[in-house]
Amino acid sequence: MFKPQLISSLKGYNGKTFVSDLIAGLIVGIVALPLAIAFAIASGVNPAAGLFTAIIAGFCISAFGGSAVQIGGPTGAFAVIVYGVVAQFGLSGLATATVMAGILLILLGAFKMGGLVKFIPYTIVTGFTAGIAVTIATGQIGDFFGLVPDFSKPMLILGEEYSKMPGDFLPKIIVYIKSASTVNVYSFVMAAICLAFIFIWSKFVKKIPGSFIVLILATVASILLDKFCGLKTDTIGFFADGREHFVIPNTLPAPQLPDFSITTIRTLFPTAVSIAVLAAIESLLSAVVADGMTGGKHDSNTELIGQGIANIASPLFGGIPATGAIARTATNIKNGGKTPVAGIIHALTLLLILLFFGKYASYIPMAALAAVLINVAWNMAGFPAIRALLHGQKSDITVFAVTFLITVFVDLTVAIEFGLGLAAFFFIKKMIDLSEVQNKREALISGIHAADMPEEKLDLPEGAMVYEIDGPLFFGTVRKFEIAMERAGMAGVSYKVLILRMRNTIYLDAGGIKALEQAKALCDKKGITIVISGIHTQPYVLLEKTGMAEKLGKENIHDHINGALERAREILK
Repeated sequence: MFKPQLISSLKGYNGKTFVSDLIAGLIVGIVALPLAIAFAIASGVNPAAGLFTAIIAGFCISAFGGSAVQIGGPTGAFAVIVYGVVAQFGLSGLATATVMAGILLILLGAFKMGGLVKFIPYTIVTGFTAGIAVTIATGQIGDFFGLVPDFSKPMLILGEEYSKMPGDFLPKIIVYIKSASTVNVYSFVMAAICLAFIFIWSKFVKKIPGSFIVLILATVASILLDKFCGLKTDTIGFFADGREHFVIPNTLPAPQLPDFSITTIRTLFPTAVSIAVLAAIESLLSAVVADGMTGGKHDSNTELIGQGIANIASPLFGGIPATGAIARTATNIKNGGKTPVAGIIHALTLLLILLFFGKYASYIPMAALAAVLINVAWNMAGFPAIRALLHGQKSDITVFAVTFLITVFVDLTVAIEFGLGLAAFFFIKKMIDLSEVQNKREALISGIHAADMPEEKLDLPEGAMVYEIDGPLFFGTVRKFEIAMERAGMAGVSYKVLILRMRNTIYLDAGGIKALEQAKALCDKKGITIVISGIHTQPYVLLEKTGMAEKLGKENIHDHINGALERAREILK
């Protein structure tokens, strides 16, 4: 039965909780303002569309979703897809594809298929996220340097003619190179200072986002320098040469139904699937991160239905695709958000800003927005995760690299499809390669092979708990492991040592490593030490290569349950 988290949260709701939600909602609304505008710019649409999305979709995701603290709105992940759709099919085509994606999301949730989304391997998610980050960053080169490409005559690039900025990576880079002589030094200096300010600000101030401060300061500086020094740069409202750029309204538009002809539906269906898959992945990933921060539990299927409702409502009011936003959700939690009411307040805050201050957004310099988006891309790229992957096994590196390259140079949809096929192929091959190891029951710790020993009667010390992982820990089984670890973490503090018995786990991949990292973080919060027992060669080698063995502590990794039990006794002394 469909039951939004808002309904459950309102039971026992009181004034103290409302004050916490109010403060968090106001802060997140301020944080979301520059991001909503920037993501719309990166997507090739009017900045107002980003605000409409943050208001309408943000409200719907909080009101109908399955997470207590999820904050929704436009995100950088959609910039690549939206830019391509708008370039090919226009805003009407984007609206149709987004509504179709919303219907698909509702169907996924209604048929309780939320868990299937989590079968997408961690390597693929990391690959396409890094690819999107590169695409977003390169898309800002023009505004960062104040370039003015000349499309008065169609520009011939790689055998094709372009009368406006291309959406694909290579043609876009070639346009920038051809336009290098048009650099606006003033725009470049402003963008560089803004970017440096954001990086430095984040080192010292955590509560107030640097992106919000930098847009205010850059806007004031741009107005003053234009008035007293005659220095001009492109802004949201006007180009440096005085031509009108974007018009920012001070009210929400009237709802309008998109085109739903059979031809349009058939043409845009693949795009709708891409939007739906990406929205599902991002929203559920954000919800899982939120659960880890709050100790709560979201409902995946309800969350997908809420996301579907949001993506149907958003384009009706001129918005773009939306999903759960990890950074804004984390900001909500850190500032005391307790229930979906905080998300609703965040949407209302943005509505008030639009109504009373929307007209002033036209003065925001594009160079400052470019700096904001490059900072977003930097954070989005996930360099720590990439470094860990590059120290892992070759199959994971290959899946990551192929997904990344196809996302950048071809298409996000193709990248996910190809990545899934490649991951499945490598997994089947690895299972065949490891089939003999399962029978030999070999384990390797520092080059020592363990002999077979009876493990039936365990002398389990008080304060220790044993969990057995039965089978490979890879992208297809990670979620079951995460659920087990969540249960272990919620079991209270009656134990201080958690022994993970891996005698039947002959295979581990990057998704398994990530799951172990999350399990360790959860246990660290509870003061619980993880001890590994009965580890096989392939999992141990991967733990070593990725640095996970060091994080767990090599003294906590044993080739046999007896050694693990002895280590547990030492810890519990």
